[in-house]
Amino acid sequence: MQTTEYIWFDGKMLPSDQARVHVLTHALHYGSAIFEGIRAYACADGKSAVFRLEDHCKRLLNSAKILRMEVPYSAEQLAQACVETLQANKLKEGYIRPLSFVGYGEMGVYPGNNPVQTIVAVWPWGAYLGAEALEKGIRIKTSSFARSHVNTAMSKAKASGNYINSILAKVEAKEDGYDEAIMLDTNGFVSEATGENVFIVRDGIIKTTPWTSILGGITRDSIMALARDLGYTVEEQQFTRDEFYIADEAFFSGTAAEITPIRELDHRQIGVGHAGPVTKHLQQEFFKIVKGQNPKYASWLHPFSI
Repeated sequence: MQTTEYIWFDGKMLPSDQARVHVLTHALHYGSAIFEGIRAYACADGKSAVFRLEDHCKRLLNSAKILRMEVPYSAEQLAQACVETLQANKLKEGYIRPLSFVGYGEMGVYPGNNPVQTIVAVWPWGAYLGAEALEKGIRIKTSSFARSHVNTAMSKAKASGNYINSILAKVEAKEDGYDEAIMLDTNGFVSEATGENVFIVRDGIIKTTPWTSILGGITRDSIMALARDLGYTVEEQQFTRDEFYIADEAFFSGTAAEITPIRELDHRQIGVGHAGPVTKHLQQEFFKIVKGQNPKYASWLHPFSI
């Protein structure tokens, strides 16, 4: 990871090495934190823009509501902090990580009156699963770990503590020689990956898992809207891993993953074994949007200058 010079911390722009917390910070012990992953892109006209910035900031506050955390900033203030952090670090494109967490105070599961603190960090970040993956696709396995039941962990909150489930699945997949894991819900249906939503394509129909056990991805929402605008049929429907095996195409979506094709699941080749025509079409049009080359979706971009 390439570090940058400044981090926004509770309204102040601090040098990165001064953005510190106490080792008894509540979130460090109990996972009481929420975060977002956001991307800024250098656009074709030489300017820069953050993709769906306001929607990410609203989702952060929705996560706070679910966890009953009082974040002392509005969505507009959080969006401004993200832009200011990019500008302070002279970063025309990269990854943005807002994080709100329960800070130092009383110990114990109950957070009590501990302060809620907020940071924004930014850094350069290329293709999350590797640049070659965007064309060649990745190899994945079905995890032995199920996605948490919807009444065990609140799946609509992008909460730090929820990601223990993802860490277990990701470590298992990497140690078994795979790039990523797909996780099933507690009823045995495909849910999502460790940090991505999943789509399959079969007989020209694009299918993605419904909201039941997943985090509703903002990139997922964008792809569904884009695909429908391009004339594809898109269905939110439960499906099993054996339906996944016989898909014509499959891909992950996410802020970090963008649109990453899947070439193999559980030693079964998916479709032609690399990015298929539908996946390539969506990739091409998605990257036009984030690079500011499709004015129809200009409302999804938050422009800024360095």
